[in-house]
Amino acid sequence: MKIPTTLKHKPVIISENYENVDGRYAYNSDAKGLSLGLAQWNDRGKVDVSAKVWRYTGEKWSRQSEELPLHRVLDLAILICRAKLHFREAYRYEKLYDTDNPVIDRVGLQGDAMTVAVCTDNEKINEDIKLFSQALSIDDELMGERLSTLSRILKEMGY
Repeated sequence: MKIPTTLKHKPVIISENYENVDGRYAYNSDAKGLSLGLAQWNDRGKVDVSAKVWRYTGEKWSRQSEELPLHRVLDLAILICRAKLHFREAYRYEKLYDTDNPVIDRVGLQGDAMTVAVCTDNEKINEDIKLFSQALSIDDELMGERLSTLSRILKEMGY
């Protein structure tokens, strides 16, 4: 399925077969493509690049398609990696986190830091964190393949 090029987001680099590799939804996904392109929120004279997940309902392109600035995509990758790192050792805590200090890390970015923490405002955090940990474990091979690929590409880039 071809990603539309007539909408506000202007695709430049695309993956039109994303539905075939969309994690556990592979071959049965409404996320039909990914693109990097010119952001839909661009103002005259200002150009931002964004990433977009293109979702298709079977009848039309979905309003649930997501467009993110590239730095947010990378911030999400950082958050995922930090969470996975936490859950490697989470078994040491009775509730899978330090209840006295729910902050997992502060990741330095742009002169400040992104706080990574367990959401203790969630009334069902003790149940939800177990479910989250189980889901990470189930998807470990799926995510591990992608993280290994990302690591290899980052090394090729000199990072």
